[in-house]
Amino acid sequence: MRTLLGVGLPGHQPLNPTENPDPSAVGSWVSEAGDLVTLHYFGLPPDLPAALDDGPTLRHTLTHWTARAGGGLVEASVKRLGELPALRQIVKVPLPQQPSGQVFIGSYTVPRAGCSAVVKIQAPERGMTGMREAVVMGKVGHEQYFRPHPYAPDVQGGLPFHVADHARWDAEFPDHPLSRVRRTLDALAAAVTVDPQFAALPPFAGPAQPLTP
Repeated sequence: MRTLLGVGLPGHQPLNPTENPDPSAVGSWVSEAGDLVTLHYFGLPPDLPAALDDGPTLRHTLTHWTARAGGGLVEASVKRLGELPALRQIVKVPLPQQPSGQVFIGSYTVPRAGCSAVVKIQAPERGMTGMREAVVMGKVGHEQYFRPHPYAPDVQGGLPFHVADHARWDAEFPDHPLSRVRRTLDALAAAVTVDPQFAALPPFAGPAQPLTP
C-alpha cells in the first residue's frame, strides 16, 4: 500500500534494494552526511501505548520502553504529517559493538486502526564522540547537566537524560547527528503528504488493551 509521499529530500540519494541495510523498508535514501532515511509500512495495529491525544501516557510509557531497551527518549510530540496527526520521536541508542558513541534516530509514526506508516532518519556519531556533551557540561556545570526525565522522572536504566540534547544547542553544533536529525524531521514535515487511500483508513484510537510502562 502507498502511504507517505514526498519522502525523498534534496541532498538525499535513493538506495537500490540491494544497497538497503534495512530489509523491512519500502524505500530508503542516504544523505550526503551518510544518514539513512527509510520508509516503512506495517500491516498490524500500531504498538503505541496510548492514543495520540493522550500525550502524558504516551510520553511516560515510551520513556520507560526506550530505557528498558537500553536507549533514551530525547523528545516525543504529536505533529501533523500531511493531513494526519503523527507521533514525532527522537531516541538515542548506543552505537552497536562500539565502546562509546550513540546513534540518534528520529521518526514520524502515522498510525491508523489496523496499520501504520513510519518514516525514520538514523544518524550515528562518527570519529570523536562526546564533544557536544563535554562543551555543554562545561558551560552549565555538572549539577545542572543531568536532569530527571521530564516525561518520566521515575525512569531507571537506559541512557541518561541531560541538557546537551536540548534543541537550543543545535545551532552551536550544526553537524552533530542530533542536530541533523532535527533538521531532517523538520524538512520531512514540510515535504511529506499522505496518500489519500491511506488517510481514508479508520483512525487509531489507542491500544485494544491497556499497556503498562
